[in-house]
Amino acid sequence: MNPSANGWIKKLLSEVSELDDIQIETTVFYQKLKQTGFIYGSNVDVLLDTYRNNDFTDEERCKINLLITFYFIYKKQNIDENFTEHLIRYYKSISNKKRSFFEDLFGDKSSESLLEKLIHKRIYIDDNFITKSFNYFLINALLFVDVLGYQRFLKNENKIRNYVSNIESALETIVFSAIDSKTQKSEYDTNLIRLFEDSVRHKNSELPSYTDAINFISEPLEKHYLVDLVCMALWSDKIIDAEELEFLDQLKTDLQLEDIAISKSVEDINRFYEIHKNDVAFLRSKNLAQSFYDNSSKVVSKLIKRNSKRLIKELSESKEAMALLAQSTQRNLTDEEQKKIQSQLLDIFKSIPSLAIFMLPGGMILLPLFVKFIPKLLPSAFDENRIEDD
Repeated sequence: MNPSANGWIKKLLSEVSELDDIQIETTVFYQKLKQTGFIYGSNVDVLLDTYRNNDFTDEERCKINLLITFYFIYKKQNIDENFTEHLIRYYKSISNKKRSFFEDLFGDKSSESLLEKLIHKRIYIDDNFITKSFNYFLINALLFVDVLGYQRFLKNENKIRNYVSNIESALETIVFSAIDSKTQKSEYDTNLIRLFEDSVRHKNSELPSYTDAINFISEPLEKHYLVDLVCMALWSDKIIDAEELEFLDQLKTDLQLEDIAISKSVEDINRFYEIHKNDVAFLRSKNLAQSFYDNSSKVVSKLIKRNSKRLIKELSESKEAMALLAQSTQRNLTDEEQKKIQSQLLDIFKSIPSLAIFMLPGGMILLPLFVKFIPKLLPSAFDENRIEDD
């Protein structure tokens, strides 16, 4: 299954519908979802064992986890309406009717195709590839708000957009209050604030007070999610100081929670970040140029892997490009030869839709990365120093 290609939702649903995990208790499912990193906005794993060894991107893992979570919530209710069509109707209900980032998609005739586009739009904070590559944060951190909204929608469709907007604002108020409780702010705190601010879709001119925000959080799943976000906000130094402990105690009292709810959440975030400290974007210290290179390299490598057969076929029909690429593994090409390769590669990209990113403004800066990975497609004779992986 390829979550970046058409038809992935139909494929995934055909497999998810047979799983026993869909029948488990909500608290157990939520714990499994948290272990994937979805709750923390850093998808390092997927819910399905079938796909755990697949080479998915962060965004693709996020798509899989989001759809499975929606389906889990849907199966908890006896709904006659088709899942895909019901979820689309939910997204239409929470969108801005005057000007929505969904509005250009609602003309799609296929429900699965439309839902794929909706989820793709919902995942990204910034759809501009070049800008996104310079960002530390690629994925929306508040996607679980959509799940909470869908849970409410399944029970009561009235004023659902107000609910989603209000719960976003309530979460934002309490998380920022948690960060403000710290005596000293770190780079982690700055990055986290930026992540939350970028993730909010329903911008409100004024956030609610702490008391009003607490009063809005009433459902068990809302409380679990809020506590996890607060523990995420307080994590930076792995130490709960006096002010932070006071905030957590007050939050526990305000939400009428047991002590174990707080300690379990702290334990979960500590374990997750310790295990995945090299996989979570805002735990790594990198300059913008390095961040851009790493993200771009991953994208280019993924595109080459998924289009390798087509690329080999197209390259074999372009003998000059093939010859120059072969020579590039043994010597530096002249400026004229590099221009020839660029020109012929761009012609090849036109015939492979998923490589259209190289045709966009700024896409030319990705060509050196593309050429870097190309020799892996060439016969081994072209690269005598190539070492085969085990």
